[in-house]
Amino acid sequence: MDELIQVFQTTGFLNFTWGNLLMISAGLVFIYLAITKEFEPLLLVPIGFGIILGNIPGIAAQGLGVTSEGSVLSYLYFGVSKGVYPSLIFLGIGAMTDFSTLIANPKLILLGAAAQFGIFATFIGSILLGFDILEAASIGIIGGADGPTSIYLSSKLAPHLVGPIALAAYSYMSLVPVIQPPIMRLLTTQKERLIRMKPPRVVSKREKIFFPLVAFLVTALIAPGSVVLLAMLFLGNLLKESGVTERLAGSARTVMVDVVTILIGLTVGAKTTADIFLTKQALGIFLLGAVSFSVATAAGVIFAKVLNLFLKSKINPLIGNAGVSAVPASARVSHQVGQKYDRSNYLLMHAMAPNVAGVVGSAVAAGVLLGIFGN
Repeated sequence: MDELIQVFQTTGFLNFTWGNLLMISAGLVFIYLAITKEFEPLLLVPIGFGIILGNIPGIAAQGLGVTSEGSVLSYLYFGVSKGVYPSLIFLGIGAMTDFSTLIANPKLILLGAAAQFGIFATFIGSILLGFDILEAASIGIIGGADGPTSIYLSSKLAPHLVGPIALAAYSYMSLVPVIQPPIMRLLTTQKERLIRMKPPRVVSKREKIFFPLVAFLVTALIAPGSVVLLAMLFLGNLLKESGVTERLAGSARTVMVDVVTILIGLTVGAKTTADIFLTKQALGIFLLGAVSFSVATAAGVIFAKVLNLFLKSKINPLIGNAGVSAVPASARVSHQVGQKYDRSNYLLMHAMAPNVAGVVGSAVAAGVLLGIFGN
């Protein structure tokens, strides 16, 4: 009988709580949305499964949890806590990103810059809600809809908040098709949605090769704090565009980024346990993330409308939403919303310009915040 009692005490049933049930249900919802609605399944499936894993009662007591020293999950989580996984993901993003539209129409980088307003607005809002300045800086990056950058910055400034911040950032990245379209329609007129943009000029191979080199030097000098992320992003792009390292570029944008995505999703999810997430502070981060992402989307659309006051060749403001760094999800949303009003209007390539600018912009913003508050 004593042995049977001991066996029962090692199971998860004994210490199962309502918090565990709620978080496991949330993990199942993530998986459901990924499979049935196809909301960023590459992110939500590993994150959702990780949430279920992390909330199995008893794994921490047996030394198997993310925070248990020497456990497998703690070793895998090392890549999150030390910023290794975000850097590798940026390498993969660079290897799969085409900067041609941005090179052809450089003024669209302003839309990516405008969308970063959400970061600094949320930074101020976080301070007003009682977060300290390091926590506020980490929370603000959620507004860029950039999961890797959010993890990278919070691991440096507020490591105790990496789980909730990462979960919020990736959640809003996956919900881009739900959150952005109503804001875009609210802030634009029928006439503006029908604007046709001129096809971008053809960009030469030489321009494509020089761009990552020049862009890295400029952005790294502006924000040395984000030099690792920027270096990996532009190295990946140089591997892609050089024409002599396609094998390396192919590995970076396929096998490597897929493996890292699995590991980062699983471990971030496993870190989001009931005792960490079901707190006033963590729920506040989730709320601030929604506000931040909405502000960033609105800022990009509004700034496109402002630019049109000074331009002869007008910009369709529907591409302003793509200033956030959810690549290429927000660019697809620009195109899909535009198609609802004019089936022959193709906005995807135009939207990719502010979209990739947003990736660079969020990394630069993180570097600025890290440079100010990192010491």
